[in-house]
Amino acid sequence: MTELNIQIEELISNNATDFQISKVFKTYYKNYLDSIDTTVETTGGKDFFIKHTKHTDKFLILLYKYILRKNFGSHQPMSTSIPISLIALGSYGREQLCIYSDIDIMILYENIKGYNLKDIMEEFITLAWDCGLKLGSRVHELKEISEAVKEDITIKSSILESRMIYGSKILWFRYENVLKNIRNTNQKEFILEKLEEHKQRLLKYPLKMEPNIKDGYGGIRESNMMYWMANILYGVTNTKDLVGRQFTEDEYKKYRQALEFIFQVRNALHNIARKKLDQVTFDILPDLSSKLGFKNTSRYTKDRLCMTKIISCLHIIHNFTATMVKKFTRVALFEATNITKLKTKRYKKNLYIIENELYCSFSTKPQSLNNLLKELIELPSNVEKFDRSYIYYASKTKLPKVQTKELKKTVKTLLCKPNLYPLIKLIYNAGLFRAVLPSTKTMIDLPQFDGYHKHPVDIHSIKTLKFAQNIENEHIKSIYNELTNEQKIIVRLVSFFHDIGKGRKEDHHIVGEKLFKSMMKSFYFDEEFIKVGANLVRYHNMMSYMATHEDIYSEKTILNFTGLIKTKEALNMLYVITYCDISAVAKNIFNSSTASLLRQLYYQSLPAFENEEFLNESKRRIAKQNVIKNLERYKELPSILQKKIMYIASNQIFLRLKAEEILDIAIKAKDVDTYIYKITNDSQLTIRIIRKSPLNLGYLLGKLEFLNIAYMNIFKLYDNKKAFEISFSEKVDNEDIYFIEEIIKDSFDMNKTTTLLTPIIKKEDIKIDCNHTAYLAAMHIIAKDQKGLFAYIAKIFDDFNVEIESAKLHTLKGYARDLILIEKNGNFCSNQDEIVNLMCKGDKTE
Repeated sequence: MTELNIQIEELISNNATDFQISKVFKTYYKNYLDSIDTTVETTGGKDFFIKHTKHTDKFLILLYKYILRKNFGSHQPMSTSIPISLIALGSYGREQLCIYSDIDIMILYENIKGYNLKDIMEEFITLAWDCGLKLGSRVHELKEISEAVKEDITIKSSILESRMIYGSKILWFRYENVLKNIRNTNQKEFILEKLEEHKQRLLKYPLKMEPNIKDGYGGIRESNMMYWMANILYGVTNTKDLVGRQFTEDEYKKYRQALEFIFQVRNALHNIARKKLDQVTFDILPDLSSKLGFKNTSRYTKDRLCMTKIISCLHIIHNFTATMVKKFTRVALFEATNITKLKTKRYKKNLYIIENELYCSFSTKPQSLNNLLKELIELPSNVEKFDRSYIYYASKTKLPKVQTKELKKTVKTLLCKPNLYPLIKLIYNAGLFRAVLPSTKTMIDLPQFDGYHKHPVDIHSIKTLKFAQNIENEHIKSIYNELTNEQKIIVRLVSFFHDIGKGRKEDHHIVGEKLFKSMMKSFYFDEEFIKVGANLVRYHNMMSYMATHEDIYSEKTILNFTGLIKTKEALNMLYVITYCDISAVAKNIFNSSTASLLRQLYYQSLPAFENEEFLNESKRRIAKQNVIKNLERYKELPSILQKKIMYIASNQIFLRLKAEEILDIAIKAKDVDTYIYKITNDSQLTIRIIRKSPLNLGYLLGKLEFLNIAYMNIFKLYDNKKAFEISFSEKVDNEDIYFIEEIIKDSFDMNKTTTLLTPIIKKEDIKIDCNHTAYLAAMHIIAKDQKGLFAYIAKIFDDFNVEIESAKLHTLKGYARDLILIEKNGNFCSNQDEIVNLMCKGDKTE
């Protein structure tokens, strides 16, 4: 910086132009940013922030001095005599300035005659921008400040973090008096507005596998929130000043260590991305973990270790700041009139239940873990939430070195509670997970990099338990309600512990089964209870897998599935657990398509527990035909149409659809000379076509390749007519329906073609079974998810006159896992080698 100062002085003395001087400033600042890598890697989070902040201070001061020199020449007065002060705001004011963060400053002035202040301020801001500084500037006259903060809560928050950089100290001292008044004015309104803003921010950025470390759960904004409340209510400029008054030194130290690591993460993110970046994405994680010094171990990768520490630190920051914000603000929000009301809400000494939420005093003395759990067990069933005061009290619980027999029996009683979810969530938030449930230690803060789960294992497990207690799907809820009390307990516990085996080298299904057995045995559950629960943990995602990957109308598939599940009662429990597990992944993952597949598998599986003969395809067809024959609408049909319906070529239509649905399709087909179609666009887009004229399926799917197909059914009817049902995984805008109608109409022109990208499919990822059933062959394909993948395959099948009976298309973890059932008409199995070669044309490794 000294060299830069000398260089600028030389340029000024040589009458250099503004352009020449600004170029020197710009070059210096660019070189500084380019050389910042080493500084980041050799300093900690907060240390770097301070160094970078101080360097930015000096650079801004140099710019300002140059502007003063330019305007005053040799008659320049002392800086404190000029009624301008440069004031740092926001993260810059807190000395937490990251590499590519905006540099927020306020130019404070007092409009005194004799100074051309407007030109000085404008020239300073322009020069800063020209130098490449991301300057977020606001200009205020001192007398405007009190009114300005009333306009926007953000301005008030930013001003609370003011720090003087350079300029008039007289103006700064007067500004500090204004700040004091601002802090004491409308405190309650500011706190309430800030709390609501903070709540909405956390709803927008919850803790996920790609966390936002600035605005999200446990991020830097949560630390800022605590600072704002401490500044407003206690007048402190450093939260450390409240050690011994509001929190202990150990509590603060643990919080500061976590925050320091998040600072390091933010510095590294900015440094790697070469821009402002506050989200830890999967793409950047490998570079980030290396930058932060993590190494692969025999058990865990550096990426997993890095993400685990990030999640752990975010939890620490969130729990500490959320508790302290609540503790700080309770006095400001206190209303004396509530004392009388509070007495009516008293549950017992020091405990209050208000609107199904449990409160206590922040000064309530802690008790033993066993006594705390007994207190939770005895709570009324209507308690759904726990206030921060109670979470803080629970976090102070005295923990035993080992679990006694009495404590284990207490834990068992707790696990059998119908309202288990809020109790487990409290135990988790209070940091008591390991003490209460030692077997869960590897689940805690464990990331999941599978491209499917949106939350770490522990959060996902708790959310799964939540859905087990709050089932939204009416069909599944009715099945749950039919379970015995013991079966409901099993559902809740398996929902909660289904991923307990994760975090180890072995298959988590097998490890989970063993851990569940061991844990339940230690809590004195009976042997049969443990056996059933452990088996459900072992196969907890089997129903989801079968529904989305296999032909659930195949007798062989159903017998394999039910052979693992063993009993109808276990099937009912697994059905509920599967719903809970999928629903907990993320919003809308359990959609109408998934619900339909699971429901079909459930009803296809039920006969296996009564009489396996019911699974025989021909017997199921005959049973469905008999149901159709008893329908009044069928009896009213002409006898020739009745015969045609009974001789429909497709077996699958009788296996997949209800009797009423089959009859609807058959009757509609009677008058079809060319084609008819229907489009529905409710929760997802579905196209239904009945045609006699040939359909150019490859063209139809190719034109719709921008949509992901969920499943497709094609049923041979009678009189050379076919019914098509193509369902997509999403809905479209209503204005796009006309466009889709035009595509359908064009698809009956067999000369129409569309350019299809050649996808990459490897031969070893194609499995063909020409003996899938007596009537159908099966093709399983695993390939990277690519637009137009199935359209490309359908076009090849069209060329060989291969008839698709149905297709189940499922994408998971970036890979398509498709099951295609093909009619055995002699065109597929005899040409399978040629068909596979064409499908794999895009694989350059061949």
